[in-house]
Amino acid sequence: MKISKRILGVLGVAATAVLLAACGNSSSSKKTTTITVGASAVPHAQILKHVQPQLKKEGVNLKIKVFQDYVMPNKALASKELDANYFQHMPFLNQWNKANHGTLVSAGGVHLEPISAYSKKVKNLKDLKNGATVLVSSNTPDYGRILELLRDAGLIKIKKGIDITTANFSDITSNPKHLKFKHSYEPKLMPSIYKNGEGDVVFINANYAVQAGLDPRKDAIATEKSTSPYVNIVAVRKGDQKKPAIKKLMKALQSKSTQKWIYNHYKGAVLPAKSYK
Repeated sequence: MKISKRILGVLGVAATAVLLAACGNSSSSKKTTTITVGASAVPHAQILKHVQPQLKKEGVNLKIKVFQDYVMPNKALASKELDANYFQHMPFLNQWNKANHGTLVSAGGVHLEPISAYSKKVKNLKDLKNGATVLVSSNTPDYGRILELLRDAGLIKIKKGIDITTANFSDITSNPKHLKFKHSYEPKLMPSIYKNGEGDVVFINANYAVQAGLDPRKDAIATEKSTSPYVNIVAVRKGDQKKPAIKKLMKALQSKSTQKWIYNHYKGAVLPAKSYK
């Protein structure tokens, strides 16, 4: 059967359209995985936002849900409202798991937020007077960090052999200046308490300090050492650390470029967990 040139032309156009549609479908069928990560506003959510473009190129759509407290992120993760969270260190996670019969695990460490002492009364921890009031938050996993700073300043002694990550004020064996400890405040309120001039010394986590406009390098009278075990981690449900999207997230967060960005962006107030050099 003889086919006219016009019909052949129409068939050619149709074939081309089918081919283009197939190519288009092939391109659009490239799988994108969406993960939702809960985070504190500063610096966690900022760091996650920094790696969003990189993850997008790798087929991971990263959604960030900001939390203003330390209570809800683990609850939301355990109840599968989140795929991961990024706001805490291992001592905090261990305590939460123990208290809530949880099985959340770490997917890896990202950065350290050194806890610091701030004071409008003295310029050095050693200068605290007898009976001075020490204000700390109600976040018990941080107590060991505070005790270590006070011990290093020669103000107290703590039980020998105690695991610093689980230490409490009851582990103080010597307090010659009779320091008074008050620890009933929400962590996010500590910068305001310091600015209001309450207490003789106030201990503040770096994320809340930076968020409140404080510069730990200039404003603090003492800061935790970089060898601290309190590295901030990404937490996931047990087994999820093996998921491809979580692996890509951790690779992006732990990359040399991201670690260098953390150090430079926060000017040393937030420290990278790994060497970026």
